[in-house]
Formats: sequence, C-alpha cells, structure tokens
Amino acid sequence: MSLSLKEAIAMRKSVKEFDPNVKIPHEEMLEMIKLAAEAPSSVNLQPWRFVVVESDEAKASIKDLVRFNTRQLETSAAFILVLSDNQHIHDMEKVYGKSVELGYMPQEVMTTNVAALKDALSQAPESYIRMQGMMDANLAAMQLMLIAKDHGYDTNPIGGFERDEVMDALRINKERYIPVMFIAIGKGTKAPHDSSRHEIEEIVAFNSGDAEGKIGK
Repeated sequence: MSLSLKEAIAMRKSVKEFDPNVKIPHEEMLEMIKLAAEAPSSVNLQPWRFVVVESDEAKASIKDLVRFNTRQLETSAAFILVLSDNQHIHDMEKVYGKSVELGYMPQEVMTTNVAALKDALSQAPESYIRMQGMMDANLAAMQLMLIAKDHGYDTNPIGGFERDEVMDALRINKERYIPVMFIAIGKGTKAPHDSSRHEIEEIVAFNSGDAEGKIGK
C-alpha cells in the first residue's frame, strides 16, 4: 500500500479501538520510526526519542495511568511514547560530525557552527531548550502518524495520561526526558468518525492580525 501525501492526510483519523490480534514486526516499526525521524528540527539536533510499549507486561504497568484510554492501550499493537531529550544539545558534535563524514558539511563549517551554537545555547534558558525540544518532537510525532497510515495502520495521539507515573512505570529518567505524547497504533476495527474543521477564512490572516485579538474572519 502506498498513498500520496494528500491521501495519507485525508485518511488519517483518530481511532479508539484496534484489532488486538494485529502485531507490528519490529523491523516494520523501526522502518516507520526511521522515516518519522526525517522530520525537521532546530539546528538539526533531533531531540525526539521513542519508547514502544507493546508487551502485555509493559502495557499492564501503565494501564491505570492512561486515564480514559485503556481500550486503546489494550487493543493497539503498541503505545508509542514520544519523548524529548533535554540533553539533545549535547549531540551537536556527534550530529555535525556525521554530516562531515557523509560529505554533507565541510569540517570548517562544522567548527564554526558548533562554536557559535555552543555560545548561543549556553545563554539560553532551560525553558527554551525544553520548549524547542518538545516542538521538534511533535513534528516527528505527526510525521509518524502519516507514515503509519501509508503502511496501512491507524493511530491516535494521546495526551491524557499521568506523565510522572508513566515515566516511573517505564523506568525513564524524568530529569532528562519529557513525555510529549503517546501514539496508539494498530489496525482499527471500525471506521473512524469524520470531524468538522474551521473554514480556512476563519483561521488565516495575511501580514497582520486583528488589534482586537481575532485571527481570520
């Protein structure tokens, strides 16, 4: 199955219940996540990380922590926890060094860029680093859902869960990583509901906003 981008966008709908007999091979899961990791990120530091919760034991450990999403947890092929790594800025030399090795960047450009970025980021507040990492991780999450649709799977992004408790249950370092969202993935058992959208004129303004606070008509 191969969809156009427009088809994947149009067909992607949030699914609430999956076929519990459908499992996703690790090779295919890694292929989808690898494509998701082609998403853009600030200065290419790629802060996204993924924990694929698929075993009965791992699912059981978070069952009481996902609020009203237990049906999705129990029936999905996997719950993918998308994380942002607060230490992603320390990957600078690793990421840029690989670009040099692959011929994408001259060594002198890497040296100049790394020095400039280290200086800038050393002055940035921690809140900026966290916010940027979460924004980038969201880009990868959206891309993963579209890729999953192209592979014939359904998804649902989930923000309703006990973040601290989930991190503890899955033994993830809470100081280093921020939980962004879960993505339930599998084969939906029934057609998802369509949902309305704002008219385009209601959400877009060109060049400036409304002084009274309204964007669009």
